[in-house]
Amino acid sequence: MKNWKTFIVMIIDMFMVNMAYLFSINITQSGTFTEIAKIYTHDCIALSLIYLVCFYLFKMYESLWHLTGTDEFLLGVGGNILAGILSIGYTRSTFGNTIPLNVCVVGILLSIFFVLGYRILYRVYRRTLLYIPFKYSSDQRRVMIVGAGSAGTMLINEMMARRELKYNPIVLIDDDKSKLGKRISGVKIEGNRYDIPYIVGDQEIDLILIAIPSLDAKNKAEIIEICKNTNCKLQIIPGMYEILSGDATVSRIKDVDLEDLLGRDPIQLDNKGISDYIEGRTILVTGGGGSIGSELCRQISVYNPKRLIIFDIYENNVYDIQNELREEFPDMNLTVLIGSVRDRKRLREIFTKYKVNVVFHAAAHKHVPLMEDSPKEAIKNNVFGTLNLAIEASDANVERFVMISTDKAVNPTNIMGATKRLCEMIIQAMDKQSRTEFVAVRFGNVLGSNGSVIPLFKRQIANGGPVTVTHKKIIRYFMLIPEAAQLVLQAGAFARGGEVFVLDMGKPVKIYDLACDLIRLSGLEPNRDIKIVVTGLRPGEKLYEELLMSEEGLENTVHNKIYVGKPTFEDMNSLTIKLEQLQKLLELNDISEIKHQMQKIVPTYHYKNEDEVAAENADKE
Repeated sequence: MKNWKTFIVMIIDMFMVNMAYLFSINITQSGTFTEIAKIYTHDCIALSLIYLVCFYLFKMYESLWHLTGTDEFLLGVGGNILAGILSIGYTRSTFGNTIPLNVCVVGILLSIFFVLGYRILYRVYRRTLLYIPFKYSSDQRRVMIVGAGSAGTMLINEMMARRELKYNPIVLIDDDKSKLGKRISGVKIEGNRYDIPYIVGDQEIDLILIAIPSLDAKNKAEIIEICKNTNCKLQIIPGMYEILSGDATVSRIKDVDLEDLLGRDPIQLDNKGISDYIEGRTILVTGGGGSIGSELCRQISVYNPKRLIIFDIYENNVYDIQNELREEFPDMNLTVLIGSVRDRKRLREIFTKYKVNVVFHAAAHKHVPLMEDSPKEAIKNNVFGTLNLAIEASDANVERFVMISTDKAVNPTNIMGATKRLCEMIIQAMDKQSRTEFVAVRFGNVLGSNGSVIPLFKRQIANGGPVTVTHKKIIRYFMLIPEAAQLVLQAGAFARGGEVFVLDMGKPVKIYDLACDLIRLSGLEPNRDIKIVVTGLRPGEKLYEELLMSEEGLENTVHNKIYVGKPTFEDMNSLTIKLEQLQKLLELNDISEIKHQMQKIVPTYHYKNEDEVAAENADKE
């Protein structure tokens, strides 16, 4: 079918070219038309073939002319001019001056007009006559496109060409005042970002598409905030890559996420400082298959380590990150090992065999309610796993040990947070007696991580609700996964030993408001289309998370997103005795005594009894 269509277009082109030259003869040589036309018709087939070959070389038979743009038009002009010049040479060599030069020049101009003209008419036919029933069809989504630039133009063209997508571009929005009132492919630019709510109502818009890939984080967040309250579904083109690759198509559109709402500017890193302790060294990442661990692996790979070792107990996740890194960094020396940080012998084998220089310790049980139900496993994995890793790293003379901690370690009310605070105490105590520089990096919730509330909310919205929130007043700090990983690497560059670095998490977010935002971004209304149910705080859950204990203080570093808490060193001998007592209690399986011992070791740990939880939940609305 495709070859037949091309053949038909070639026949039409030959007809148009010959008509152009005959018209040229008639216009310029009307008195001698018959004589010159006879001479021309002797070799019109040869001239037609010259044009067809040039059109082929200029890829005019590869273009979808109903989607044609400036590039295709320029190729068409170029093909006609080259063919015209070659034709002049051919006629001069064959007929001498029998065919006047002005016939050839006008012929070239008319061939451009005729050959491109019928293609443009075909495009107009496709874009108007065929678009009319589509435009007024009731099953089309009425679309507002924010951004009247290259991306917006590409989207409009594709929507009009691919009617089966059921997108009907109604109106454009752009902040450039000079564009106001202009049209792109028949779609009018009717206002700026502040006009969005009014225009949405006036034009009965169903879907808003943000098509400004170069938009900075602050302006993107502002536009999303304006669109949030329109009850329209909101989608976005991901990034500048889509424009540079010419790939700003409907298939590339994604839903707006909370990442877009946070409005975070890109992190500025001291790449030299990071490179100094990673490049040419063997790096071990425990928990390398998890959300933070895998992103650390991606970021580390950029800095050309001698070897990157991914260590995890769960093989499915590490398999995924292994495949990704081998595709992205084929020349990197990558080793993937399965095992547990609770297995000290396995750890010793790794340190002995691979001569590790730097450890990023991200392996941990992190899910608060699950760890409340399995406190022994949290202690075994988080506390004694960290102790095993720290001891083996110290014995192997590892240069630097960076542990991933959490804001839940500050004044913990759950066993997970208490174990992470104890992990911080362990590495600070280890730092005092080791040549290895031990540090911890503490931050809050990470958007999109395993166990994050965001995927849960999205599933609940997709299922029609209800969305479940544990308390209307609960507040959390949030950060993006790449952002967290970058700052962890940066904090590692600042390490001198014993520090607990605290990352700037931005402003805290109300989880209830976050649920409302996600519902609105889906084009729905909270508690009308999707019900929000407040279920009550879960065991060990706090209303507010903190990033710093009162005795730690807070000091600036040279990076405006990283702070450092004053070290509160523990005596390793004293801590070892307490840990041995804790180990014995684990074997006795007395949960109450285990928690009591954890409270002795971590004085800031306060686990709530049922009465305290009930009192907080009484005010859950």
